Amino acid sequence: MKLSVLIPTYQHAEALRSCLCSVLAQSRKPDEIIVVNDGSTDNTDEVAHQYKGQIIYIKQENQGEQAARMKCFHESTGDLIIFCDADVVMKPTMLEEMEQVLNKNPDVSYAYSSFIFGPKKFKSFSFNPEKMRQMNYIHTSSLIRREDFPGFDPEIKKFQDWDVWLSMLEKGKEGIFIDKVLFKAKTDSKRGGISQWMPSFMYKLPWKLLGWKPKAIIKYEKGLAAIKAKHDL
Repeated sequence: MKLSVLIPTYQHAEALRSCLCSVLAQSRKPDEIIVVNDGSTDNTDEVAHQYKGQIIYIKQENQGEQAARMKCFHESTGDLIIFCDADVVMKPTMLEEMEQVLNKNPDVSYAYSSFIFGPKKFKSFSFNPEKMRQMNYIHTSSLIRREDFPGFDPEIKKFQDWDVWLSMLEKGKEGIFIDKVLFKAKTDSKRGGISQWMPSFMYKLPWKLLGWKPKAIIKYEKGLAAIKAKHDL
């Protein structure tokens, strides 16, 4: 099967370099690598040019992460797809291991793993439909069968990956867990990148008593409400 790596990026030129190096060093070489620059003003063009002939590079005006990811998808042709934000660095065997698991389990729609995000290790666990309805434990960077991918909902501004997994679950599509750390993602909120991380205790603070809330917390709460409303959680 043909495998496509889809990389949306915004203001992550140096991170993109590390990401592409890790993708190109995979033991299972991807059949195509699509990079969509979502209106970056840094030197992303310069970095991408260094990989001319190895990647498909598309530049568009800034439209947001959902639009960038869907542009990647619509330009791709792979039977298997994986969204890989520019701040993700894959372990050399990531694509190979995920594809092997899907080949051995033709009844599942995607393969996912544990990962390191910012300073923290996120150890996921075996697929559980009920737990999926309670929390998101699967990162966007999972290998998905194209025919089962529902697309990212442009109305969902937070928890976009959770929305994808829940939408698939509602159609009877499930994932399979690989009990290994297969990638890491750097975070840098100052640069406004696609992936950001905040310590969990921040979401538990009594913001009402403090009289104000960080923008990230407001976005989190609105996003959670939207997910619960859409999927009747």
